[in-house]
Amino acid sequence: MGPDLKRIGVIGAGAWGTALAAAARRAGREVVVWAYETDVADAINSRHENTAYLSGVALDPAIRATSDIKQAVDADAILLAAPSQRLRDVCALFDTPNPVVICAKGIEQKSGALMSEVVAEALPGAPISILTGPTFASEVARKLPAALTLACADDHLGEALSQALRTPEFRIYQSRDMVGAQVGGAVKNVLAIACGIVEGRGLGDNARAALITRGLAEIVRLGIAKGAKPETFLGLCGLGDITLTCNAMQSRNFSLGVALGKGEALDAVLGARNSVAEGVFTASSVCELARSLGVEMPIAQAVNDILNTGADIGETISALLARPLRAESPVTG
Repeated sequence: MGPDLKRIGVIGAGAWGTALAAAARRAGREVVVWAYETDVADAINSRHENTAYLSGVALDPAIRATSDIKQAVDADAILLAAPSQRLRDVCALFDTPNPVVICAKGIEQKSGALMSEVVAEALPGAPISILTGPTFASEVARKLPAALTLACADDHLGEALSQALRTPEFRIYQSRDMVGAQVGGAVKNVLAIACGIVEGRGLGDNARAALITRGLAEIVRLGIAKGAKPETFLGLCGLGDITLTCNAMQSRNFSLGVALGKGEALDAVLGARNSVAEGVFTASSVCELARSLGVEMPIAQAVNDILNTGADIGETISALLARPLRAESPVTG
């Protein structure tokens, strides 16, 4: 039997952290959520609503918020829902020997590290798991059905975490492939920006379907090179997450790509939002990681060029269309 996980701490009170707190509370856990902003914690405690990041969703009054991270990490298990590029700094604020579950999707800039590698360095005594999959925060918070992957190297701990968080509407499937779960969740955000650009340019559903398919091939190539199992990417944290994120305006990354495709400037789009589109930051780190592993990822590179080097969208699309054709394979070309 795994540990008895009665008290859950959630680190990060953005939309996803708030939704996870709601899900954990519905599963019968005692929940404390840490908010960086004091006013966010105050709103959750007094109004039982995260008015800044998840407005209009009523929260269980038993969910307690705090701006003191020590109160939140005094828990049997900790869900890390801070943005991926801030995760290292947030983990430096505390220490714990208890299980931590990474709920952020991204690859660290400069280091090219997966989130599990970041947390292993920052919290060396904590067992690490990954919770990922096709989930929009507002739907999870409103108790709509969702299915996720919990990847953990320890089957007993994975089962204990799954039991602590699952409900009939919040279905959790276990996996041992922590690398694949992270690669799929991170790179699909970059692919979603590409799909949004296609939508914004009016290039049609055929083009988006082709882009998703070839983008999945890129994800599989990178995952295998990093040590993932290829079958992982046919599951919730691969195909499932891509299906959600690359086709809906609820997706921060897809909607950002749509705006770029329509001619809006990146700075203007980002300046109008209070939420993080992880793909903007992950694009460069994905490309760096791919280069270090000798993996070709033309779609990810195209998105990075548009976001970070000022490449013209029309010329970039033309260059992709001009690539030589090869025999189709899920992991080559």
